[in-house]
Amino acid sequence: MQNICPKGEWDHFISVLKSDLPTSFRITASSNIEAKSLLKLVEGVFFTDLLKGELSDEQKNSKPFCLPWYPQRLGWQLKITRKDIRGSEAYYRLHNFLISETGNGNISRQETVSMIPPLLLDINPSDKILDMCAAPGSKTAQLIESLYSGSTSSVPDGLVIANDVHNARCYMLVHQAKRLNSANVVITNHDATVLPAMHLNENGDSLLKFDKILCDAPCSGDGTLRKNPDIWTKWSPGNANNLHGIQFRILKRGLELLNVGGRLVYSTCSLNPIENEAVVQRMMNEAKGSVVIVDARHKLAGLKTMDGLSQWIVVSKDLDVYKSFDEVPEKWTTQIRPQMFPLKDDLFNLNKCIRILPHHQDTGGFFVTVLEKTKPLPWETALKETQEENEKSANGVEIKENKRKPKKRRYQGYKEDPFVFLTNEDPVWPEIRDFYELSDFPVHCLLTRCSVGKKKNIYYTSSSIRDIVKNNQDRVKIINTGVKTFVRCDNKSMKCNFRLAQEGLAGISSYIGSKRRLQLTRDEVIIILKNPTIPVTDLDQKTKDKLENFGVGSCILNMIDENFPLELVGWKGFSTLKAYVNGECRLHYLRLLGVDVSQFDVNKFKKESNDDEPVDKNGTFIEEVITNNTEIKEELVPDINGLKEELIEKS
Repeated sequence: MQNICPKGEWDHFISVLKSDLPTSFRITASSNIEAKSLLKLVEGVFFTDLLKGELSDEQKNSKPFCLPWYPQRLGWQLKITRKDIRGSEAYYRLHNFLISETGNGNISRQETVSMIPPLLLDINPSDKILDMCAAPGSKTAQLIESLYSGSTSSVPDGLVIANDVHNARCYMLVHQAKRLNSANVVITNHDATVLPAMHLNENGDSLLKFDKILCDAPCSGDGTLRKNPDIWTKWSPGNANNLHGIQFRILKRGLELLNVGGRLVYSTCSLNPIENEAVVQRMMNEAKGSVVIVDARHKLAGLKTMDGLSQWIVVSKDLDVYKSFDEVPEKWTTQIRPQMFPLKDDLFNLNKCIRILPHHQDTGGFFVTVLEKTKPLPWETALKETQEENEKSANGVEIKENKRKPKKRRYQGYKEDPFVFLTNEDPVWPEIRDFYELSDFPVHCLLTRCSVGKKKNIYYTSSSIRDIVKNNQDRVKIINTGVKTFVRCDNKSMKCNFRLAQEGLAGISSYIGSKRRLQLTRDEVIIILKNPTIPVTDLDQKTKDKLENFGVGSCILNMIDENFPLELVGWKGFSTLKAYVNGECRLHYLRLLGVDVSQFDVNKFKKESNDDEPVDKNGTFIEEVITNNTEIKEELVPDINGLKEELIEKS
């Protein structure tokens, strides 16, 4: 009825909707060096093993496919089923590899079409970015990656605010963001339709406007039929009618928060024009020329797309069809609104909207539109003129405004601990500063989540994030921010009570002096990563000489390499040295250093055939670290949200 599918393709369209969705993933682009190394490993080892093994005819026809439109060959799609994983060692190893690297944040398993909206935002390192409906967070992760991938600084000038209305889903965002170890992210819990403008200073006279906004609106999800079979029985056209209003209000609020010249991407995983073109048309009609639709297909070269619709019909939940609002009976006028109907003429170039159909490249269904704000919205201009008129009418006489004090928002869900920023006068700062020789370090960007008692973890944020958190805690529910940087260890042999954390090392490394740095060779780093601790006597003579006067405690292990420079948090004991990273990180770095880590993998195929063979000592160590997850729990679960994140992880 809606002419969504071209004539002659309907049967193919339906048959694909009834088939399983392929697996797709992308390699994290935050670090270009690591991304290239990991891509080389994926293509040169795992995909090669996959193709040279014994495969069925069906598996041979479903070899890994590089998404041609995803930058730097970092996006991939392949058909892999549970049966494949159980029956093929190559598939089993690839599956385990993806799980391991996903836990580290180096790979993200994400539906193919879901990767598209962040690419169309054209993000720069200095951009202020808002993700309005962010959970579960795969697109948010892409936004963070894009912020870092083009930056020459370890902490870019830009920021990402990831918001979601559902409190519990915000903790899924926390987990996603923590995988990427970013100091430039804030996670908020607010209704996107009324998301307040955030203050940049204490006076509130400077408001935050965004350069890029992602509005991935809540939708009926009828484009996800392949992975959500329940929709087949629950679908109704009435679902779209009920969602149209909230989708429009979210889009409208997004454009209000957007800078002039900024870009907003509106997307849904729905194929219904009432949730897509009708929402965009309504917004364009109210914007009165202050917003334009941008044709962004050139950024998706190789992706087959369809034009947006300019004509459609409106259907009630009883499947009654209406061509105009005049035909709508009174009982439906609260659900079907005049703005849902198409205009006679396409005044806004709706054909520039992008539709993606499942059968064209074996994906889900999707809709995406790129909007650019060319001037203030009509009501923004009217408000500014009113304010200026009021100032003129005052004629220099001070007018006392009768403003009611804004009510504090009643937050739903868990009550969050406060964000307490450190100062130079904080008792813990001098010992940290002196032990790590932190020169010109912005101590005001360090925070804890406790105002009294011992500080367990200290987090680091960018200066722009610090200003937003500090000036908006009473206005917006802030769930999480900052990357773990220092952890209390209370070791009597160490002159400082806080060790370094691997997560925050990249952000602060440039500030740390030479006293707590140790230069290691490639071979030494490999030995350290393969063992829980190593005796200092096992190291090169040059390293042993350096360690003679090297105090006990946390340190940085540096491997100088043009192709793959590496920094790890280490611990120097009285006579030993260790890398203070979790088991999955050890495997990741060993892989990138060219070490065969198959001996450390849990491989049921080898266990079945080699039950009598002894287990490698080093393999046992790394496997135990991953299996027991002791280090991972410490790294992923902050003390203040421990119970909440643990519950989410278990579910």
